[in-house]
Amino acid sequence: MSAKVVSINISQTKGTTKKPIGEAIVVENYGIKEDAHAGSHWHRQISLLSQESIQKMKDKGLNLNYGDFAENITTEGIDLSTLPVGTKLKIGEIILEITQHGKKCHSKCEIFKIVGDCIMPREGVFAKVIKGGKIKVGDEIIKL
Repeated sequence: MSAKVVSINISQTKGTTKKPIGEAIVVENYGIKEDAHAGSHWHRQISLLSQESIQKMKDKGLNLNYGDFAENITTEGIDLSTLPVGTKLKIGEIILEITQHGKKCHSKCEIFKIVGDCIMPREGVFAKVIKGGKIKVGDEIIKL
């Protein structure tokens, strides 16, 4: 099975879950246009989390939607947590570079409060945008 995008998610404000959209414009050295977490000169311009990681939380009894972990891109068929920092991914017209694995969760999210666990700090990855362009749900993810 090849790796692909199963959801693209954005939010208008920080600290909220993201809502799925069918396609997005990604801006070089910035992130997804109209997403609250995008920003220049920042190494966490886009967040990625796999559907397989989300399934682990669903298996604990949670009813989850794409974007609930505030991930920008939900993937399928690629183990993001094993990709070394510096790995480049081509998705649609864009190229991302993995810059960070997970992050410290300073204020426990709603999912953590309910279940006592959250997958994003362990299995999510962050990237900066090397080349901008358009992406859409269903785009193949190619490791460069």
